[in-house]
Amino acid sequence: MVNDQPLQDRQDTPYYTQHYREDRRLTARPQARLEWIRTTQLLGDLLPGPGARVLDIGGGTGEYARALVLAGYEVRLVDLVPSHVAQARDGHPPVEAQVGDARALPDAEGGYDAALLLGPLYHLVRRADRLQALSEAVRVTRPGGLVVAAVISRFAGPLDFAATGRLDERLLDEARALLSDGVNDPRIGFTHAYFHRVEEITDECSAAGLTDVVVHGVEGPAWTAAEAAANGPARDVVFAAALDLARLYSSEPALISSSAHLLAVGRVPAR
Repeated sequence: MVNDQPLQDRQDTPYYTQHYREDRRLTARPQARLEWIRTTQLLGDLLPGPGARVLDIGGGTGEYARALVLAGYEVRLVDLVPSHVAQARDGHPPVEAQVGDARALPDAEGGYDAALLLGPLYHLVRRADRLQALSEAVRVTRPGGLVVAAVISRFAGPLDFAATGRLDERLLDEARALLSDGVNDPRIGFTHAYFHRVEEITDECSAAGLTDVVVHGVEGPAWTAAEAAANGPARDVVFAAALDLARLYSSEPALISSSAHLLAVGRVPAR
């Protein structure tokens, strides 16, 4: 299985080096723009004030890290993909960054006020690997600090295919399979990944030692409407409405799973 492989052999690494531009992801589509805006807003609401030390684990090319640096945070980034680390270091402003695996961080215990896992968990198909990554985030965060972890909703892919007119019989069969196992088939798009239910990420955060876990729906229940309207005359109005509902229903239990991404926040207890 992909997540038992050593760092240099992970099957999702070639996806990001050969097939996908991570640095352009958050501006490409209405869903991605909603993800960027709402994640940035949630981090602003949740994190301690500027000056706090933040470890951005699996931070990609540094989009969120740079926003935090500009807001006055002290940020360090760790990512699996060497080209992502190079882009993070070379960006404006530059971000302190190094290559590393979320399951075996090079950082000392309790050195950060907050740790972000905004990408690694959905690339770790095995629960044991996800728990290891979460436990590492807990280890490097001080008691009382926060761990913020993003996952992809179990229903994101099928909802996206429906909103963009791509849900055929083959993809409907994949949607049925996802209901039971949560494992993405890379042949239909994206890469090796695991898609969560809300109760799963809540349980995994708790199992890793986090307390007071709250899960937010990032893009909100109307992101599919924004995708469907992307090329139409009402796209700006629909996008604004989707953003309003994403804010309003951020932690509404009945609607969290309708978001494409879920953001779990938990506190590190006293050791």
